[in-house]
Amino acid sequence: MAVAREELQKDLEEVKELLTNATRKRVRDVLVAEKQKLELEIKNQPPPKPKDVTEEEKSSLGGYTVKINNYGWDQSDKFVKIYISLNGVQKLPAENVQVNFTERSFDLLVKNLNGKNYTMTFNNLLKPISVEGSSRKIKTDMILVMCKKKREEKWDCLTQVEKESKEKEKAAYDTADPSEGLMNILKKMYAEGDDEMKRTINKAWVESREKQYKGDIPMDI
Repeated sequence: MAVAREELQKDLEEVKELLTNATRKRVRDVLVAEKQKLELEIKNQPPPKPKDVTEEEKSSLGGYTVKINNYGWDQSDKFVKIYISLNGVQKLPAENVQVNFTERSFDLLVKNLNGKNYTMTFNNLLKPISVEGSSRKIKTDMILVMCKKKREEKWDCLTQVEKESKEKEKAAYDTADPSEGLMNILKKMYAEGDDEMKRTINKAWVESREKQYKGDIPMDI
């Protein structure tokens, strides 16, 4: 389930606050890793408007804009293929379906389809793609975006952030509330740490809560 940008930002601020109080190397290393993971997730959140659409194009768009969230994908040795279903898209002029590629991203813009515009943005693709070799095809009720791989190797997922999450997530992260995963990490470090580490975690947590969430109940470790 996608995590809202504002929730990720709140988690990031709390991790930064904990970092300012942590002195133990192990504690700091875990918090730094969590900070980097959250920054990547925030960076991968789609922007509110298509990134590469010019002001002139924006002024020419009719209707309102809808973000595309549903898609399918697979791959061959040479291509990563993203399938987007849009009823009647084959009836549009070809110039109304635009895809802008970079080495690690692409933006899709579909203009004036049944009075609406549609956008989709993928940032931080897992591996580099060939801009020149990538393309899009318009089929009946569907757009096929074909990202040409620079190297003929298997992709385990579409984006770098997905890979980071798969590698770093533990069971504690499998929750609708991402801050609960952070609390479970700290609890584990507390349970396994020596007295000095426990004092450091307690101090950092209490000071963080006092500054940001006055009146809240401290974490029960």
